[in-house]
Amino acid sequence: MQNSTIINTFIEQVWNREQFQLLPDLLHPAFKDYSLPATFPPGQDGLQKWITTTSHSFKHHTQVEELVCEGNNCIVKITMHCRHIGPWRNIAATGKEVSTSGYRHFKLEDGRIIAHWALIDGQTLENELLGTSHGCQRAR
Repeated sequence: MQNSTIINTFIEQVWNREQFQLLPDLLHPAFKDYSLPATFPPGQDGLQKWITTTSHSFKHHTQVEELVCEGNNCIVKITMHCRHIGPWRNIAATGKEVSTSGYRHFKLEDGRIIAHWALIDGQTLENELLGTSHGCQRAR
């Protein structure tokens, strides 16, 4: 399977649809996620916990805007579309439809994801939930 297919499958099937049974096929046994909160374990269990936690706060869908792979590295520009259904950053559910952009970096080894880093604009989500417009704003 090509690296781009692995990444697209991970985002669509695991992140968007919570098909966690696919993780052993997509993640290398030595997988480490460098983007998780410090209180989460850095491996597959922490990743699954983070996706589940996010799903308790938002009904979410990640859309791949751009995907570039070179060798065993893939960079993805994403847009996350979310409906706020549960507490997030001490903000009670608002029901608002919000979105934000971000980047994910995946490193692959032996046809599976071995490492992941993410930079997602959580401040934009918070601003939209609170109805504030200070700071950077995402282009629409």
